[in-house]
Amino acid sequence: MLHLATDADTGEIVASVLTDRDADDGSQVGPLLDQVDGPVAALTGDGAYDRDDVYAQVGARHPEAAVIVPPRANAVPSAAAETAPTRRDAHLRCIAQRGRMGWQRASGYGWRALVEPDISRWKRVVGEGLRFQTDGRQATEVAIAGNMLNRMLDLGRPEYVRTA
Repeated sequence: MLHLATDADTGEIVASVLTDRDADDGSQVGPLLDQVDGPVAALTGDGAYDRDDVYAQVGARHPEAAVIVPPRANAVPSAAAETAPTRRDAHLRCIAQRGRMGWQRASGYGWRALVEPDISRWKRVVGEGLRFQTDGRQATEVAIAGNMLNRMLDLGRPEYVRTA
């Protein structure tokens, strides 16, 4: 799952793409960006999106957008890292200076952890795939499912109390 935020302060998700197990997640960045009419503040994804074409597509369409994707463990800086560092080079430099956890705090990547339970809830309640085949019917299915999940959450959220 990949999501885009239009507001850097609230992290409002404006577009998402659900893919099946066989889909290449990085290839879905273009269709995801096509869903957005206005400016994008950030694109956040897991390590599967650590690809040059992902950075290029976001940079071409939304030059000001932050790309918050963790570089792979064996990632190396680009050849031009010293003279003209890329966004990915900046992530690698931050990881070298602060460690992975420090990079997560500095980049806002930890916010992604708040989205993961929503995706899990979707898969448990609605299912892992869409049932309809045409785009119009799939859009309706997603709208109904999203509305249903939002109504379930409106009924009440758990309150946790520390006891120890």
